[in-house]
Amino acid sequence: MLVGDLIERFQDETDETLAGEALFALGDLALTARIVALAAKSNLSAGELAVQSIGHFVNAATDEEWLTLIGSMSRADDPGAVFLRRALAHAVAT
Repeated sequence: MLVGDLIERFQDETDETLAGEALFALGDLALTARIVALAAKSNLSAGELAVQSIGHFVNAATDEEWLTLIGSMSRADDPGAVFLRRALAHAVAT
């Protein structure tokens, strides 16, 4: 799936299934655990939190964050996974 398609689907807050599946498909147990913990603290499912986090990143990331992300994505075999990790890590870091 193209990153643009992922962003569009993640901005649809009713598509929790994609968010949950994508989160667990990353294979980053530490990040997943942090997302699940933050979601529980916020009375949200992990999918709901992921959807909100992606939307927030897309709308609030600085130009420098986007430039760094695009550079990382250009060197990756799976740019969508790079995007998701970065956006979700940004969510749990704040």
